[in-house]
Amino acid sequence: MIQIIKLVPVMILAILMVMGYDALIAAPLATVAAAFIAIIIDKKTFDDILEAALSNVKTIIVALFILMMAYAMAEVFMSTGVGAAIINIALNIGITGKTVAVVGVVVTALLSIATGTSWGTFAACAPIFLWLNHLVDGNVFLTLGAIAGGACFGDNIGLISDTTIVSSGIQGVEVIKRVRHQGVWSVLVLLLGTVSFWGAGFLFNLPSIAGNGAEAISKIPKEIWNELAKNGDSALTLLNQVKTGVPYYMVIPLILVLIAAFRGYQTFICLFIGIISSFVLGKFAGTVGDTVNFLNNLIMKGFSGAGSWVIVMMMWVSAFGGIMKSIDAFKPLSVLLIKISGSVRQLMFWNGILSILGNMALADEMAQIVTVGPIIKTLVEKNVDGEDEDIEKLKLRNATFSDAMGVFGSQLIPWHVYIGFYLGIAATVYPIIKFEAMDIIKYNFVAYIAVISILFLTLSGFDRFIPNFGLPREPKVRLKK
Repeated sequence: MIQIIKLVPVMILAILMVMGYDALIAAPLATVAAAFIAIIIDKKTFDDILEAALSNVKTIIVALFILMMAYAMAEVFMSTGVGAAIINIALNIGITGKTVAVVGVVVTALLSIATGTSWGTFAACAPIFLWLNHLVDGNVFLTLGAIAGGACFGDNIGLISDTTIVSSGIQGVEVIKRVRHQGVWSVLVLLLGTVSFWGAGFLFNLPSIAGNGAEAISKIPKEIWNELAKNGDSALTLLNQVKTGVPYYMVIPLILVLIAAFRGYQTFICLFIGIISSFVLGKFAGTVGDTVNFLNNLIMKGFSGAGSWVIVMMMWVSAFGGIMKSIDAFKPLSVLLIKISGSVRQLMFWNGILSILGNMALADEMAQIVTVGPIIKTLVEKNVDGEDEDIEKLKLRNATFSDAMGVFGSQLIPWHVYIGFYLGIAATVYPIIKFEAMDIIKYNFVAYIAVISILFLTLSGFDRFIPNFGLPREPKVRLKK
């Protein structure tokens, strides 16, 4: 009975999130509940509780600074023409009904890496690709699934994605190590998804008449531009840049960041390279004005955007996790999973299942990350022995689970807030069709491949055939007896 009471704060957090309360309300209330239970049940003093909370917050300080830099670079990439250059390069290759979905998934994947936002990427690309699809007589549902899945790609692996950074911070791993851990797997997911869309284009016998991006953008009705302008989103800036054109060399900052990341440079260095190169090249391209304006309107906007919600939310969630850990609140779940797990690999598989179930229950990827993330972290810490290097690999997989099941998993859950947002954007920018949730889900090949493959590879052990992605084998890691 006592152990069930200790789980009450988790229930409070989950219920508040399901009721629609923001994490900035739900997390503090759940933290207060956890503190009361620690005092009443475990006889903790207020100083004990404060120490447990603050000690856990200290472990994510680096992640908080990375978040601020990441938000700043996202604003810079969106406003200086990096994102627009990616889109324009793709639109000038001659897209047909057979290839519009293929190009859509690749472009949205690259753009989401560059901007760190799946929602912003979808909002920017939906008007272009849905109307381009209209011009070349493609399959609108195939194209919709392509840009939805591609938009999520960078949210799972991008250096400046808030879900990537938060999930890594909660598990206590470096973002760069996390990206390198799942990098090859992520590329394979995108490659298989792209091949699937290419094959579907031929299977559906779609036409091969080429269309161009400029014509597609010119077909976007004026009322749709007005509707997008109401939101004041950076996506509108990007869309205008696509319309007016930016030099192709503005794609160079993204290339430099990717090269730095995969060469193993520290995350701060990668972000700094992106910001500086965007500023310098933006000066030549005319997308950057004076330096003061660059600092005030882009860098400061990024810092304030991170600080106004994500950073504060992460601090509360981390404090909550520290208190829950101090009272060993997740012991019943540990006992259950250890009973049904015959190995560390099976335990990790169940961590993935917990993540997807949490996303289904909470219908919000960030809610799942901040609620289930500390639970699966504790399951590894409490139940697995091994060298630090091997335990870190398990933490890297937990971070990937949290993010992949949150972002890609959202694409397969009809009632998820992601699907609701995408439906709203699609209805706004392409009112010809009344879209439903399954219209996004049924052809979202990238999401299906990501969710199914990571669970299968983890359970089967076939992840060892993918560079940097294999989990350590027993007896290097072993369940505690």
